[in-house]
Amino acid sequence: MSSTIRPGTAVVPLQYAVPGVGGVGPADAVRAIERVLREGFDPEQAPARSAVPVPAGELLLMPAAAGPYAGVKVAGVAPANPELGLPRITGSYLLLDGPTLQPLALFDGAALTALRTPAVTAAALSRLAEPQAAHLVLFGAGPQAYGHLDALLALRPLTRLTVVARNAERAEVLAAYGRKLGLAASVGTAEAVSAADVVVCCTTARTPLFDGAAVPDHAAVAAVGSHEVDAREVDETLVRRSELYVEARAVAAREAGDLIMAGVAGRQVWNLGELVRGDALLLGGRPRFFKSVGMAWEDLAVAAEVYQRSLA
Repeated sequence: MSSTIRPGTAVVPLQYAVPGVGGVGPADAVRAIERVLREGFDPEQAPARSAVPVPAGELLLMPAAAGPYAGVKVAGVAPANPELGLPRITGSYLLLDGPTLQPLALFDGAALTALRTPAVTAAALSRLAEPQAAHLVLFGAGPQAYGHLDALLALRPLTRLTVVARNAERAEVLAAYGRKLGLAASVGTAEAVSAADVVVCCTTARTPLFDGAAVPDHAAVAAVGSHEVDAREVDETLVRRSELYVEARAVAAREAGDLIMAGVAGRQVWNLGELVRGDALLLGGRPRFFKSVGMAWEDLAVAAEVYQRSLA
């Protein structure tokens, strides 16, 4: 990748490779996100992203500033790309010096997203899952499924994996990957949630993947696959049963179809900053549900970590 910005700019091309990007692994990315929140960043004040429909899908513009850095991601969501053997998520990330807004580095936006999204989920589930949680039911078999498995294993000693995916061949490949990591891993069906300790949904589904009534009271569930008001991976039964956690209440109210279609007006919803800083309540006796739609400050936190590693 060659630079098209000012001479001397550090351009850091990234390629997604489990389990890390640019020398930054899943646990590093989790710590970077947690550090930003512990230093006082308020996700409720983060700028909204712009989403523009285009013939191939959607273009997203995601700016953010925190600490010594600023940055912007230009991302494309192209639903037809996988059929062409291309990534569904495309784009680039431009990291800037915070005080001067001078360009510092240009990143592969898809690779950054593939590292950032699981890190956000892992930061939440490391707190929401029960200490003895062992069985992960993972919906999806694409890059995000692999990223989420790696990120969760970096923080939690899981022992069992059930993969649920539309493509049986890809599901078995992911299960085989899990077995290489030492897990008792197999391909299953949606009914596996009845024996789950942790459920993660990272799919392109627009309708619920499983019966929310089947999820055990002790389980923690995360849904990360959509940021549209008319798309969801979990049903209203699960949402209404669960304690609710999001990245930010403001963005969830705009983009989290899982919550919007379930109707959560008047419910207590905790954000990720409150969860990381220990201000959120963790009540027992009912599932804990975390809904992620992706926010620009998260990309910035991970991009800054990769950039700092590149200087070292």
